[in-house]
Amino acid sequence: MASITLRAAQKAYGDAPPVIRNVDLDIGEHEFCVFLGPSGCGKSTLLRSIAGLEDLTSGDLFIGGKRVNDVPSAQRSVAMVFQSYALFPHMTVYENMSFGLTLAKLPKAEIEQKVREAARILQLEELLQRKPKELSGGQRQRVAIGRAIVRRPGVFLFDEPLSNLDATLRSQTRIEIARLHRQFEQASVVYVTHDQVEAMTLADRIVLLHAGADTQRFGSIAQVGTPMELYHHPRNRFVAGFIGSPRMNFLPAQVAGVQENGILVRLSGSEETLLVAAQGALQPGQMVTVGVRPEHMEIGSQGQYGIHREVVLVERLGEQTYVHLDEPAGQPLVAKAAGDARITRGERVRVAIAPACAYLFDQDGLALTRTQVQGGLAVAA
Repeated sequence: MASITLRAAQKAYGDAPPVIRNVDLDIGEHEFCVFLGPSGCGKSTLLRSIAGLEDLTSGDLFIGGKRVNDVPSAQRSVAMVFQSYALFPHMTVYENMSFGLTLAKLPKAEIEQKVREAARILQLEELLQRKPKELSGGQRQRVAIGRAIVRRPGVFLFDEPLSNLDATLRSQTRIEIARLHRQFEQASVVYVTHDQVEAMTLADRIVLLHAGADTQRFGSIAQVGTPMELYHHPRNRFVAGFIGSPRMNFLPAQVAGVQENGILVRLSGSEETLLVAAQGALQPGQMVTVGVRPEHMEIGSQGQYGIHREVVLVERLGEQTYVHLDEPAGQPLVAKAAGDARITRGERVRVAIAPACAYLFDQDGLALTRTQVQGGLAVAA
């Protein structure tokens, strides 16, 4: 088994600002860690640095407790699965899977045993004599995974392995990768994706990375935590807006008062007020942002606090309906309703927002501590 540790890791190209900045990270043995973030945030660069395909500009990388900054990729006990499969077109599935072992000059009997075992696990036994052009996209990706499995590495590295597959195959292969991780208890997994569904369903922990100016200001890592920690307790507005689909709604507001059970805010451009179960050093008149997830906006509810908006679009998806609401002060709001909800375009509706379901962000975008209301008193969550 192999843990991964990064200390003050940075990666820059020439005189340009660092792509990876101030990364301090510990990935435990047998952990499934997902690097998530927008395009250009450096998640693949960070993965390639762990693999030894990129050299860190500064900082230290440890695998299994050993500093490996100067250790060649082939000696790091890592195996990488690429987005593009990277299979040799003139070789059979068996030859592709055994290629690395052949280069390592392992005995033929041992190579045979390892390839057959990997093929059994990945349900490729009937395909070993085919060439890549005779395989589907999902089958090719399984061959690429099999080529990594036969090496029995301490760390598996996946660089957006499902992005070339259609929706059905992505779902199936995602399940296979999760199953494989449970089977190979000796290996850790680092998985790069921009798809938060993959991240939320696969990860033990998510490393969410910033992009652009935020990287230079705060460092590359926006937040590290379990999927539910990032979903329920985002540190800042970037994390809150990135995790969740559809994304969190944001409403600009002004502090109207600070109460025992939360902070009362007045929404910009209206006289509507909301109570947010949060606490922080705020004064009346300060500008803030209220965050509410679509699933926490209750259309038609008569809750104590709410807003009135006009419906501009209704998306019916069968099991659920997404209702887009006009928002003069910003982007249209999205509320999630039941699949058979009787809502029509142009209708004006009341949307209740419970204090415990709302988030509050200060002018710097930092999240204020959320509270739970118990017996009229605010208790830190």
